[in-house]
Amino acid sequence: MKIAILGGSFNPVHLGHLFLADGVISAFGYDRVIMIPTFQSPFKPGAPITSAEDRLDMLAASITADPRLTVDDSEIRRQGVSYTIDTLGDIERRYLPQGKPALILGDDLARDFPQWKKAQEIAERADIIIAHRISSEELPFPFPHRRLKNDIMDLSSGMVRDRIRQGESWRYLVPQAARLIIEDRGLYGVTPAAVPRSPEPVLSGGEGSGSPTVSWALIGEIETVVRHTLASGRFLHSRNTALLTYDICLRFHLDAAAGYLAGIAHDMAKPLPEDVLIRLAGSDGQGISPLEYKKVSLLHARAAAVLLKDRFGVHNESILEAVRFHTTGDMSMGPLAKAVFIADKIEPSRQEVDPRLRELNRYHDLEDLFTAVVDETVVYLSSRNVDISESTKRLLAAIHKRRM
Repeated sequence: MKIAILGGSFNPVHLGHLFLADGVISAFGYDRVIMIPTFQSPFKPGAPITSAEDRLDMLAASITADPRLTVDDSEIRRQGVSYTIDTLGDIERRYLPQGKPALILGDDLARDFPQWKKAQEIAERADIIIAHRISSEELPFPFPHRRLKNDIMDLSSGMVRDRIRQGESWRYLVPQAARLIIEDRGLYGVTPAAVPRSPEPVLSGGEGSGSPTVSWALIGEIETVVRHTLASGRFLHSRNTALLTYDICLRFHLDAAAGYLAGIAHDMAKPLPEDVLIRLAGSDGQGISPLEYKKVSLLHARAAAVLLKDRFGVHNESILEAVRFHTTGDMSMGPLAKAVFIADKIEPSRQEVDPRLRELNRYHDLEDLFTAVVDETVVYLSSRNVDISESTKRLLAAIHKRRM
C-alpha cells in the first residue's frame, strides 16, 4: 500500500486539511493518507491546544466512510515533543508501506525544513510533497521533492479559533462532525451545543437548568439514518417537524435540542413492514389495540420510540413519550410531547392548515396552542371518517374536562 503522512496539531481539523489530503491522493495515486495529530508541536511550543482526545475525536468523526484516510495517535501516545524522523520510523515499522512513504508539507513548513532534526535523513527515507499554503509561487527547497499543484485555501486552525473567539462565522470552515463536537463540548469558547438558551428553566423532563439533554453529535447520527431510511418527501416532513418543534421549544422555554431530536426521529419507523411494526411496538409492554391491528401503520410512532431507545441509547422519557404519542396523543402527554404533536400537524409542508396556528406569538401558553391543534386535527379526521383511537378519545375527554 502506498501511504502518505500528514501531520499537524489539527486544532481543530478544518476543510483545508481534508482538501489537501484528497488532493495528494488524486494527484499522486496514494492509497491512504495517515493523519497524525501532534501532542505538542516543536514549531508552536506556546500555542493553545485542546485535549488530545478532543482532537482525535474530531479527526476520526470527520473522515467517516472514507477508507483513503486514517488517523494515527502515535505522537499523542508518546506525549512530549515528537520529531518527524521518529514518527517516520514508527510508521515504516507498523504500516510496512509499498516504497517510500510520502511526507506532505505546506510551503510554510517547508521553508524551515532544513532546520528540522535529521532533515537530510528524512528527505532520503520519504518522498516529500510540497503543497501551496502561503504562496502560489514555487518557493525554493533544497531537497528532492514533488510539488502539488493545488489552489491556496486561505484557512487555518488558528483562523477558526480566532473567528470563534471573536464571535464571527466559522461553522462551515470545519467538517460537520467536527462542528458538532466543538459545539457539544464547548471547545474554543463555544457555548456548549450552540443552541439559543431560554432564560427560563427547562420544562422537558427535569434534566437540568438549560443544558440540552442530548448531544448534537447524536442528533446528527440519527438524522443521517432517518435521511437514508425515509423517502425524500417524508424526510423533509420530518426535518420540518424537527425545526418547528425546535422553534416551539424556544418559544415556550423547553429543551430545544431534545425537541429537534424527537421531531427528526418521529417517523423513522414509517417504512417498516407491518410484522416488524407489530414486533417492535409490542415490545414496549403496552399491548396492541384492535384499532392498531386493523391499521398497523398507527404503530410506527411506538416502534420509533423503541428504536430510539434500543438502537440509539436514548433513555430520556420526555423524548420517548414525544415520539410515542405524536400520532394519537395521550392525556398524560408532557410539554415536549405536545410540542412534537403540534409541529407534526402544522409544519409548513402540511396543506389545509389554519395559518393562525402557525403564528406562535399569538399563543401565550403551550396548552392553548396544543388544544387548538388537537381540535383542528379531530375535525380533519372526522371529515374523512377516520377511526379515532382510544388514546385520542381519552385526550379529548381530558381537554373537555379542563374546559368545563
